[in-house]
Amino acid sequence: MPDVPARPAPRVLLIPPDTRPPTLDLPVSLGRMTGAEMSVPPREALPDFFTPGDPAVLRDWLLDRAAQADALVVCLETLCLGGMIPARRVSDPLDVALARLRMLEEVHARHPGLRIYAFGVVVRVAHDNDPHEEKPYYGEWGTALRAYSTAFDRQARHGAAEQEALDAARAAVPAEILADWVGTRERNRALHLEALDLLHRGVLTHLCVTLDDTSEYGLAAYDRRLLEARADELGVWDRFDTYPGADEVPCALLTRALRQGLPPARAWVRYSGTLGEAAGMIYEDRPAGELVRAHLRAAGCVPAETPAEADFILAVNTPGRRQANVQPDLATVDTPDRHLPAFVDAVLDDLRRGRAVSVADIAYPNGAERRLWALLDRVALADLAGFSAWNTAGNTLGSAVAFGALAGLVQDRAEQVGAVFARVVDDVLYQSFVRREVRDALVNPSPFDLGEQRGTAEALLAAQLSPRAADVWERHFARTGLTLEWGTPHLAWPRLFTGVFPLGVSLAGPAAAAPPKG
Repeated sequence: MPDVPARPAPRVLLIPPDTRPPTLDLPVSLGRMTGAEMSVPPREALPDFFTPGDPAVLRDWLLDRAAQADALVVCLETLCLGGMIPARRVSDPLDVALARLRMLEEVHARHPGLRIYAFGVVVRVAHDNDPHEEKPYYGEWGTALRAYSTAFDRQARHGAAEQEALDAARAAVPAEILADWVGTRERNRALHLEALDLLHRGVLTHLCVTLDDTSEYGLAAYDRRLLEARADELGVWDRFDTYPGADEVPCALLTRALRQGLPPARAWVRYSGTLGEAAGMIYEDRPAGELVRAHLRAAGCVPAETPAEADFILAVNTPGRRQANVQPDLATVDTPDRHLPAFVDAVLDDLRRGRAVSVADIAYPNGAERRLWALLDRVALADLAGFSAWNTAGNTLGSAVAFGALAGLVQDRAEQVGAVFARVVDDVLYQSFVRREVRDALVNPSPFDLGEQRGTAEALLAAQLSPRAADVWERHFARTGLTLEWGTPHLAWPRLFTGVFPLGVSLAGPAAAAPPKG
């Protein structure tokens, strides 16, 4: 990898989608490992689960900090509607949201040298009937609203042949609920279209509008086509991306901000199967190969012609044919269409050759593949430039690409190791093992709100995760000479889906702070 000339430490402001570790702590760590000065708003100004943040406080914070910053990475939903999840729920009118968006024009006018990297998220059509991350009525009407979403888009694409199905789907939802749900989408879409105009006028440096939990047919796909048409009219495709993703976009745009002025990072993509590019995803509207291409572009990366000339290797574990939710899946994931031992052999060879390797495990959503994890025991995980296996394939890929593209800029080895270890703890130890064990130990827990069982769940989480983390640290990371400081794991929100694993990695520290081995 070519040496990167020394540059002054970039000063970056980050307004994230919310305060979960992957959306806040991960991009902050990625920035700090390169020597960047990362600043985030006060926690009380940011959203907490479905409770909105405070746009007025965010405005004051931004205006106060902008003069001392080089770049701003900002979630439009947080700035304008209180957060990514609140943006699906709040009733703030469009004119209020647009007035908040114009804050970026004010900042740009005052500080034209500040590069503004913005992102918005097309309102998802949730796969689950979640009454907390969606409108409260979604718990009862989610299935019918999903059917309407699909029928609407099919009719929009295929015309009169789909009209009867659309009429039936519309009739199945109370008119007032459908009007409110569609109205929320239309407000957010108008916000994104206005952001495209800001991009065209030079207020924004780069804009991503991504699709959360999307599929081939649905209102998200309909919105994407409208955004694409507007981008065609404005001629802004050199600075605009729209593709499946959401929580990981701060990492992608941070990568663009930190690599400003450098040649694009070149990535060699290594799949676990020769047909990996064609593998189907559950929460995305395109196959793995096209998803990888989109995430590379969003982060400002380009494909390499050979592994030898690449700045990093993106090692992607794809399903044999299509993702599945339950491990092991012998029908579509663990099939003869891929060969995991050979994939791990290739990762080992890349590391021996001194290449930066970032692993993206997208065989299953919501956690690493347990079979791959067993095979990776041969790999010194501390030698990886990055690792990711969380939530959707897009979340995983965007994070892994950022790790890889920033590997050549690393100045703080302890911060990098801490970021990689944090992903292993979350994506592997918690998501693929402990979360299921904690769920099985509870009494019919709701996936949406644990209620009075939260305390029990957190006690089980800490007891079962800590010794596993200690073991992985000793086997894979202790040889770095760095010291791990371990806090008490808990849940980010009153549900099992997202954990918080307080940890710090440093050159020296008290051994007693390491996680107990049981």
